[in-house]
Amino acid sequence: MKNLAKPAGLIAAAMFVAGVVACPRAAAQVPVVAPIVVDTAVPIIVNAVKPKPKANGLAKFEGFVLHANIVQITARTKGNDMAMQTFSLSPEASEKMQKIVDKGGYQYGDKVNVYYDPATMKAFKFKGKPSKPI
Repeated sequence: MKNLAKPAGLIAAAMFVAGVVACPRAAAQVPVVAPIVVDTAVPIIVNAVKPKPKANGLAKFEGFVLHANIVQITARTKGNDMAMQTFSLSPEASEKMQKIVDKGGYQYGDKVNVYYDPATMKAFKFKGKPSKPI
C-alpha cells in the first residue's frame, strides 16, 4: 500500500501544478472597464424669433395684444403662443397710442403689427384695429 501512495501523490501533485501553470485565466473573470466619456450638452434652440429687417431699418412683429398702454405694448407672436415681446413706445407712437386709449384702447387678443428697432426694442409705429371696449 505504501508503494502505491507515493506515485499517486506525485501524480496528483503533478496534475495540480500542470493545471495551475498551463491553464489560462478565464476571460469571464476579468472585468472590462471602458472609460466613460462625458460631454457637456450644447443648448438646443428650438424656434427663435428672428426679426426681418426692412429697408428703413425697422423690423416687423406680427402678433396679438396682451397689454397696451401709452408707454409700452406687450404682444405674443402669431405662430408661437409661448413667445411674447414687450416694446417701449417712441414719443410719436406714444401720442398715437394716447388717442387710441382715449377711444377705448386695445383689448386682449387684438391683432397688431409693431414696427420696431431690433437694437433698442423700441416701437416706432404700430398698426392694428382696436376692438370695441366692453
